[in-house]
Amino acid sequence: MTSEAAAAGATPALRDAARRHLWRHFAPAGAQEDLTVFVRGEGCELWDDRGRRYLDALSSLFCVNVGHGREELADAAAAQARELAYATTWDTAHPRAIELAERIAGLAPGNLDRVFFTSGGSESVESALKLARAYHRARGAPSRVKVVARDLAYHGTTFGALSATGLPSVRTPFEPLMPGGCHVPHTDLYRSPEGRDPLWAADAIEERIRFEGPETVAAVILEPVQNSGGCLPPPRGYFARVREICDRHDVLLVSDDTICSWGRLGTWFGGQRFDYVPDIVTTAKGLTSAYVPMGAMIVSDRVAETMRDEVFEHGLTFGGHPVAAAVALANIDLIEREDLLGRVRRHEPDLRATLEALLELPIVGDVRGAGYFWGIELVADQATKRAFPPEQAHELTSRVLGPELRRRGLICRAADRGYPVIQLAPPLIAGPDEFAEIGAILHDVLAEAARRVPPR
Repeated sequence: MTSEAAAAGATPALRDAARRHLWRHFAPAGAQEDLTVFVRGEGCELWDDRGRRYLDALSSLFCVNVGHGREELADAAAAQARELAYATTWDTAHPRAIELAERIAGLAPGNLDRVFFTSGGSESVESALKLARAYHRARGAPSRVKVVARDLAYHGTTFGALSATGLPSVRTPFEPLMPGGCHVPHTDLYRSPEGRDPLWAADAIEERIRFEGPETVAAVILEPVQNSGGCLPPPRGYFARVREICDRHDVLLVSDDTICSWGRLGTWFGGQRFDYVPDIVTTAKGLTSAYVPMGAMIVSDRVAETMRDEVFEHGLTFGGHPVAAAVALANIDLIEREDLLGRVRRHEPDLRATLEALLELPIVGDVRGAGYFWGIELVADQATKRAFPPEQAHELTSRVLGPELRRRGLICRAADRGYPVIQLAPPLIAGPDEFAEIGAILHDVLAEAARRVPPR
């Protein structure tokens, strides 16, 4: 029996089990009747249990950077599991965690030389927020507990990370949250008023720090390219200004690189793309290309030195897991060997041009992003940039675009967090063939969406 036939035979049992037992994330407890069940992946493609093929133009969840089915990563995991399946990084260590920490320190910008391992992005952000408080307390400033983040920004689902998150839809159901989360405008260049200083959004951070009282602010946390809102890039000079502001007020700058690191922007880390050095980097996803869960908090020597004689009362059972560390090392080897950072930089103009061609459709308002991380904002009126009203935006993304893109076999994200957008983040191995398929499907689907959801 072929693998496709075996998968097809298992479909009813899998779907019945999903209905009875699987509680999917960000979803009701009951499984949907038309649930997609992926069973195999290779390169930039996935297949479901019915034998249907999909182009993965989102790296599944911004994380399968080197593509699916890479035997090098599977072999690294198997070899490490046979040698040493588990050891902690609490009161002991093991070779792979040490080697990976040294490797990451060598790739990170500036003096970001100390690595604290986690299991994923939310844990990395949570660790950074706790470290920011511990750092200021160790320096005799225990009142510095607040964190400044941006509107719409998503930093994770744990309570500390959720307090920094600027999305009411995911915050409100769990309030009251950890106190101290403060929010400022994001860098929406498409809707920025004409004639306004392009660095006004950076200056808003200083205004908020002054409003809160610098003696109460521990950190500013920003993504290099903000995910929610539709891949919002910074204006030129934005991060240099933010770095100056943080230094002036003795506030730590945390770069949330959960998505933007490991080649997504054509660099190892976002600070290298936009020329800034943060005090702390949080990362996950592409660190192992999602073959196993792993994240990290990368800390500057300055911050780490302050904690040299202080116990950081924080730890995670699976932080620095040997198998995950072995896969991360193999993943970095693969990225270097195939020059995937260079590949992203070489092909970024092609991907941009493919997406910008969609601007001929009246429903497409803006195309923005960097590297292999792009958003397409949809508008009710292209000339005036008039946005769809909330109920129509939800109808557009959830009832039209999402189902139709999936039906056409294109995995990307259609969301209405802030504005209705389509987001794309193909694996770093993608090239012109994949771009052409992405462009063709998007063109047809968006043209159909414009007919089905006319502006009101």
